[in-house]
Amino acid sequence: MDSIMPPKIRILIVDDHPVIRSGLTSMLGTKPDLEIAAAASSGAEALSILEREQVDILLLDLRMPGMSGIDVLRALHGRPSSPRTIILSTYEMDEDIYRAVQAGARGYLIKSTSQDEIVDAIKTVHSGTLYLPRHIAQRLTERIGRQELTPREIEILEMLAKGLTNKEIGKVFGISENTARNHVNSIIQKLEVSDRTEAATTALLRGIIQFDR
Repeated sequence: MDSIMPPKIRILIVDDHPVIRSGLTSMLGTKPDLEIAAAASSGAEALSILEREQVDILLLDLRMPGMSGIDVLRALHGRPSSPRTIILSTYEMDEDIYRAVQAGARGYLIKSTSQDEIVDAIKTVHSGTLYLPRHIAQRLTERIGRQELTPREIEILEMLAKGLTNKEIGKVFGISENTARNHVNSIIQKLEVSDRTEAATTALLRGIIQFDR
């Protein structure tokens, strides 16, 4: 009597770079227990595919034009039978990892990750377990331990990175120079840095603010 093979894990690849989509499709499509259900070039296309395809795992790029990976994760909230999602990104900044996990990602990998580890992550997440490489998990732990910046403080950080003074920041947001200074001091304290220049640099390095969208 022939043994019954378990169903293949169906995967949707979402990345705006065609070379990445093609490479992942070729690499993962050779695995006997995996099946590429589809590949999408944007978040909107991915959501459209999920309306008609049953998918187990979403391999999702984080930074895409238009609809980001975080936007896709948020759009999946409340949907019946939503796939478990693994972020596959070029970036491993603290804030990217934190936002992705907060939004519901079950795994986070860098695009340079080996084929064997990607396959292992897919199987682990499909089984219901979170998959974070040790250095990614460490970054997430460090980020969780920090104080949360308010949306206004993040906006002010963007102004700091552009070199605006407290007076100029006050004019942008319609607040007094003193209030702007208080926001900046709060940012410096929360980021545990010594001055406004270091605050802006640290925010860029951690992915709190971005200028490459």
